[in-house]
Amino acid sequence: MTKTNAMRILERNGIIYNVHTYEGGALSGVEVAQVLGEDAERVFKTLVTAAAPGRYYVFVIPVAAELDLKKAARAAGEKSVEMLPQKQLLPVTGYIHGGCSPVGMKKPFPTFLDVSAAGNRIFVSGGKVGVQVELDAADVICVTGGKYAELVR
Repeated sequence: MTKTNAMRILERNGIIYNVHTYEGGALSGVEVAQVLGEDAERVFKTLVTAAAPGRYYVFVIPVAAELDLKKAARAAGEKSVEMLPQKQLLPVTGYIHGGCSPVGMKKPFPTFLDVSAAGNRIFVSGGKVGVQVELDAADVICVTGGKYAELVR
């Protein structure tokens, strides 16, 4: 398998991770957890929001959860944030829907990881549809410069 940009960045930072692949294209996050045989609480999705033109924020939450936009805005220090339209995902992040990793976006954006991940080994997109990487949540924080926050409803 060809390494993704996210994998190269993890390796460059000395982060130990495991790669898990699945077939079937862009499945829902809950379906990805099922295919991997993992609890949905350990599999995280990457959501990108905008507060104003040019101000983007990344939120990493469990796949079965829903991002609370008020909590997200509070974590980011903004009055409000809204989900980035799907058509803008590739130009802003360099990733497509279903393959968006918090690691290796075109630019570093402020990143927040739900507090439920703290102290756990989690799965996030490896930067390509059908590829997940398993790593310590603390390593996601380290490589993205992120912070933990309460993010879900």
